[in-house]
Amino acid sequence: MTDLKSKIIVALDVETAAGARSIVAELKGSVGAFKVGLQLFTSCGPDFVREMVGKNVKVFLDLKFHDIPNTVAKASAEAARLGVWMFNVHAVGGREMMLRASAVVAEICEKESIQKPLVIAVTVLTSSNAETLEEVGIVIPVVTQVENLARMAAECGLDGVVASPHEVSAVRLAVTSPDFLVVTPGIRSISATNDDQKRVTTIRQALANGSDYVVIGRPITQAKDRLEAVESFVREGLSIH
Repeated sequence: MTDLKSKIIVALDVETAAGARSIVAELKGSVGAFKVGLQLFTSCGPDFVREMVGKNVKVFLDLKFHDIPNTVAKASAEAARLGVWMFNVHAVGGREMMLRASAVVAEICEKESIQKPLVIAVTVLTSSNAETLEEVGIVIPVVTQVENLARMAAECGLDGVVASPHEVSAVRLAVTSPDFLVVTPGIRSISATNDDQKRVTTIRQALANGSDYVVIGRPITQAKDRLEAVESFVREGLSIH
């Protein structure tokens, strides 16, 4: 697998385990990992995640934990026990919530000899913009909110953040550690529509801005030829060099 293919995380935003299995069977070995989000997890539960992990599939569990610190800490421990490669919490849950999640995962993994998953924090959803933030009482620019949350996530010991392509450069300036990951959703081909996401861009721009991983869903999973869709994104991404 080329280095660039390993940076692609395919979003399994489908209704059934059968549909997800079909995508994984077709693309395993051609992309880096697969994202299990709210829809699939609600439909199929943790058993599907265990099944994928048992087949040596790297799973990004995208449930965006956001609750009281104790609840998120316990959920984070269970995510680690599932054997996922990476999972996320929502940074607006606050400092204590993220500190507890990070600490519990480290403790559980050491105590139970579990491979520690990457724990990352969602900053601002790609479906949100300045107007969306203002509706919930956040009156600072989107980029400032992302910078603030990224710094806090780093201070809490998290491994990185989820940030839109447009804020990746800002995150890199806010958190200078080279080990701090930026995972970027909202990736579309040059000719695609934005669907329900407002802050989107191409894989080429995301990687040029400093993204470590890109999450791509419908442009790959709904393509007539999924492998060719992956190759197309790879060709776009390689054009940054």
